[in-house]
Amino acid sequence: MNTDARKYVIISFMVIVGMIYIFRLFYMQVIDDSWTLRAQEIAEKRKEITPPRGVLFDRNGKKIVANRTYYNLMVVEAEMKDFDTLAFAQLIGWTKEQVKQRFFEIRKGEGTYYNKATGKRTSNYQKIRAYPFLKELTLEEIAKIAPFLEDFPGFKEEVTSMRSYPFANAANIMGYLSEVNREEIDEDRFYKPGNNIGRAGLERFYEKELRGRKGIRYIVTSALNNAIESYADGKYDTVAKQGPALHLGVDIMLQAYGEKLLEGKRGCIVAIEPSSGEILALISAPSYDPNLFIGRRNISRNFTKLLNDPSKPLYPRPLAAEYPPGSTFKLLNSLIGLQEGVITPNSGFPCNTSVVGCHNHASAGSLPDAIKHSCNPYYYSVMRRIIQQKKAKSLFRDAEIGLNHWADYMYRFGLGNKLETDITGLRSGTIPDSKYYDKWYGHHRWAFSTIRSISIGQGEVTLTPLQMANVAALIANRGWYITPHFVRSVGKNGPLPEYRKKHQTYIKKEHYEVVVEGMRRVVYEPGGTGKRARLEDIIICGKTGTVQNPHGDDHSTFIAFAPMDKPKIAIAVFIENAKGGGGLWAAPTAGLMIEKYLKKKITDKEREATILNAKFYYRK
Repeated sequence: MNTDARKYVIISFMVIVGMIYIFRLFYMQVIDDSWTLRAQEIAEKRKEITPPRGVLFDRNGKKIVANRTYYNLMVVEAEMKDFDTLAFAQLIGWTKEQVKQRFFEIRKGEGTYYNKATGKRTSNYQKIRAYPFLKELTLEEIAKIAPFLEDFPGFKEEVTSMRSYPFANAANIMGYLSEVNREEIDEDRFYKPGNNIGRAGLERFYEKELRGRKGIRYIVTSALNNAIESYADGKYDTVAKQGPALHLGVDIMLQAYGEKLLEGKRGCIVAIEPSSGEILALISAPSYDPNLFIGRRNISRNFTKLLNDPSKPLYPRPLAAEYPPGSTFKLLNSLIGLQEGVITPNSGFPCNTSVVGCHNHASAGSLPDAIKHSCNPYYYSVMRRIIQQKKAKSLFRDAEIGLNHWADYMYRFGLGNKLETDITGLRSGTIPDSKYYDKWYGHHRWAFSTIRSISIGQGEVTLTPLQMANVAALIANRGWYITPHFVRSVGKNGPLPEYRKKHQTYIKKEHYEVVVEGMRRVVYEPGGTGKRARLEDIIICGKTGTVQNPHGDDHSTFIAFAPMDKPKIAIAVFIENAKGGGGLWAAPTAGLMIEKYLKKKITDKEREATILNAKFYYRK
């Protein structure tokens, strides 16, 4: 017998069989979609349990975002038998055409995928998968349907939850939820059709924390695909885990009070605890009730209306509005001038109104008095000394060096870049440097005389209200800040590491004391522009600003902190088109907010009534 021939026959046979198996495996995995669907069908025996979302508490333990139980009516087409469309339509209060249209919407909503191997496009819809037919049903609504579902195989109720807002405030902070789309389902296997996802605010930023961890339940099914028992007595099941609670630094009562003060106005208020960087309140006016965005039906009813409102209630003014800071900006130029040594605490400059307009006051003989009077010519002189330090023979080159050095100081103040806080929708504001002006005027074709308006917070400089409040916080801390943030603790783990780091400026601490004294004089000494913010038993240090508005009435702004020693609150108030300076409207508003936070009550009811009754805007 020829053993060599037998050997080659066996080897050939094994090679052929192997090639058949490889081809068959390739066909099953790449070409034949039915095997993919079969694998997914088997996976459907693995039931996922979606946990409720984590809830939110304010700094005083008040629950400000909760969950409320709702129901979805789910359908699995593969389990439907002898479906009576008319009877089902009557049960849910629809027409036959509406029921048919809903099935069409579900299939269309799943989209299609392209199989490169076959060149065919196939629907993502799977008959063996559960889809929400009716969403967000209340207990009363599902109670009318559930007893009759045994007559309609393939339909079953599923418990779900939606948000509930005990306080009709802070909508711009919390954000809202809406249903996931096909792209989001494809990107993250956590989501299934009908699930919700955070769309804005803290709901979006902390989505992965709030959504929790899904549980898994394995079941054994009969030949008729009915669940008959847990697999291995539940040995491999996992329990769904609710997302951790978010404990915020926000004081919801202060937030509500600020929203009340800004009724009938456009503007914003931002309050920060200087020592921690925790945001105490962030008010954007006009605002809206967050309960308007609970569930798909409410969103579809209210979103377009609010989006088209000319007052822009959905626009997050404290985070995204970039305003000229006006005279509040003089505080920073004071600090830079002191650090650079171009002025001293006792430097005086004449109030020369031929250079720039100013209000009627005596010339400032010291820096604290210049802050008190908010003298424009004084700060033109200070800024000239900062920019033109004769470090180069060319006037233009000298200005370039000086401006870039000035901009570096500003970046260390947290300006000109986005503050990396725990919410989306932030803007960076503008701190112009030499490259900025080169684009406008050309290289070495500008000097201080060209850009001098930035010395008083006008011109090309813009800040967001959040940045303005952070400026107040870093002055309160005498030279450092922690990035402003909302969440003081995720569960019991405390804040994220980036919200524990102190950011230092270039300015020595003794220079801050000079500026702080000037801010005290703004509120408490004769001639001070911020006297309407005054509290008798708490020392408030502040600075007014009147922001020129080429499109209408000027804006009123004020930044402050209190108490003067061991500050507990820093604040920025910005009121648009207020028909008066920062001392007239923004300062008393800040004073009321500070008193409300520190004393939990308001003593000057007349001042409060004046602010509440002021209306610079009326919603139609």
